Amino acid sequence: MMLRLAFALICLALPLRAEVPIQSVTSPGGITAWLVEAHEIPFAALEIRFRGGTSLDAPGKRGAVNLMTALLEEGADDLDAQGFAEARDDLAADFRFRASTDALSVSTRMLTENRDKAVELLRSALLTPRFDPDALERVRGQVLSGIRSDAKDPQALAGQVFDAAAFGAHPYGSSGDGSLESVAALTRDDILAAYKGALVRDQLYVAAVGDITAEDLGLLLDRLLGDLPASGAALPGRAEWQLGGGVTVQDFPTPQSVVVFGHQGIERDDPDFFAAFILNEILGGGRFSARLMTEVREKRGLTYGVSTYLAPMDHAETMMGQFSADNAKAAEAIGIVQAEWAKLATEGVTEAELAATKTYLTGSYPLRFDGNGPIANILVGMQMQGLSIDYATTRNAQIEAVTLDDVARVAKRLLLPESLHFVVVGQPTGLEPGN
Repeated sequence: MMLRLAFALICLALPLRAEVPIQSVTSPGGITAWLVEAHEIPFAALEIRFRGGTSLDAPGKRGAVNLMTALLEEGADDLDAQGFAEARDDLAADFRFRASTDALSVSTRMLTENRDKAVELLRSALLTPRFDPDALERVRGQVLSGIRSDAKDPQALAGQVFDAAAFGAHPYGSSGDGSLESVAALTRDDILAAYKGALVRDQLYVAAVGDITAEDLGLLLDRLLGDLPASGAALPGRAEWQLGGGVTVQDFPTPQSVVVFGHQGIERDDPDFFAAFILNEILGGGRFSARLMTEVREKRGLTYGVSTYLAPMDHAETMMGQFSADNAKAAEAIGIVQAEWAKLATEGVTEAELAATKTYLTGSYPLRFDGNGPIANILVGMQMQGLSIDYATTRNAQIEAVTLDDVARVAKRLLLPESLHFVVVGQPTGLEPGN
């Protein structure tokens, strides 16, 4: 209850603005973090990320990093899973561990009065996890259940089919959860190997927001993270794009076809990224004014929603989209998407579209900074993307600087209708299984 009250109060304490005072802190031991001090409420959020994530899985060990991460809260040092959970709850602390494609994330929230004890408990999870056999089997069962569920979910299946075709044997080409076979075969030694490869100082990024000073944060960083190994598993190489334009149909007994589509995208540090960002918002940003939403949903009623997004990952970049449509209408919807893709590449956008999109993107940005946890999450993301510490205050100016000519130039460069590939999971009419 006390922690929930703190969460509610901190939302009121922090202004909804992007001009947060971010300072860079380096611990006595040399660990760097970004910090936003906010002492109104005795509470702080700490966001820790290790670059790599499930892409660090060794060949034949798919799912090891994901399973290992889920086990970090299942007992540490002299505490078993139950004892660890009780100790965390007694401190009103919140620890969350999550593995994604390119990072292992540790999200923590702790009250100032319990901070030292909470840090010691979290330190035990990061440095001396138990990986007890009974916990391993329990969590393995949960992961296998999720994999079985995904096999019956056309949305999950469409993403898996697309990724496998686009990236092949690279870790991006398969689910980080692993397969039924790979997860079932993982041993405790595999989990230990995944742990030693992933939680290392040279892939570490940290942000803290709340009631903590720079000096106290420096001491905390060394105590919490200073004894981690210096380095671990090598990051995977570049994920080469292997998918040409066309349509792939995966037969699945459902009245609605799920369609995932895309082609190669643009790197986050590309000088044209902001123009591409605006372009995507106009094409399929998810708002009802987006072109695809207007053409596919509003004018023709082919779907309830259609969206596109840029996905600049560590080892590949994509521009993706998705929608669902009745099996009898999926082919028509695909044709409309292809036509709008080509039209925008050729004609660019209008002054009115550009102005309205800038207003939306700059006006909505401060709303992301709505609490300690979200701000810490943003700050770590900025570090991992190589953005400057003043990015939050300069980002809107960079959007405002994009011109109509910039968007037109990037539309020709980025939107490649002949390279657009659609994966359809369902039983669509007018589209044959295969390519």
